Amino acid sequence: MKYALLLMLVSSGLVCQAKEKGRLIFEDDFERSESQEEKDEPGNDWTTSSEKTAKGHKQVDLRDGYMFIYTHEEANHATSVRQEFEFEEGRLALRVRFEDSSDTINLNFADPKEKSVHAGHLFSVEIGTKQVVLKDLKTGVMSKEIREARKAKSLTSEQEKALQKKSKKFKNKMKAGKWHDIEVEVSGDTLSCSVDGKLVGEFSSEGFSHESKRMIRLLVSQQASVDEVRIWKF
Repeated sequence: MKYALLLMLVSSGLVCQAKEKGRLIFEDDFERSESQEEKDEPGNDWTTSSEKTAKGHKQVDLRDGYMFIYTHEEANHATSVRQEFEFEEGRLALRVRFEDSSDTINLNFADPKEKSVHAGHLFSVEIGTKQVVLKDLKTGVMSKEIREARKAKSLTSEQEKALQKKSKKFKNKMKAGKWHDIEVEVSGDTLSCSVDGKLVGEFSSEGFSHESKRMIRLLVSQQASVDEVRIWKF
């Protein structure tokens, strides 16, 4: 009887935990090898920007069960490593290691089908060794209307004030050379980020509630290592 009750409680706990996490729709531990070392070959449906932005130079390397991302000296843009998925609400988890205190990684959520924004940019989580920045790009700097006005230097004072409310910075220390666990969750119009199990910050803005997040771009302007990527759909 006690065993049956214990089993029931454990099972209930696992069900609750599964509901909190949502349904796992993607995972990658990078436990595989490349067939060559001349070009990017991340595998598991990952794509990269190297052909377009770095003259085809290799910028993504699988090393001992993790993915090392770096930007080639001839590149004209941060390296972008992309994975397609789709959810309205969900969670992204991954492990990140920086080689230098100046390194950063930008977790860029996008919907390439959304034409009101440049290149489908919806929102981003910029992570470095000193801070985390949450940005609403859809109704902020990547809105085509705003972007064109900025290029033409014709932003109104109202637009400038509105842009100041489209991002929020949170102080957070991370050590270079050490693996850190990152979790990003989007629920309704609220985006949050946790590092090593601790909530760093959350921010609410209308762009986060976009109905279809279809792609994650890992943007690296210098270098960063990534492992244990997981995506859950709520």
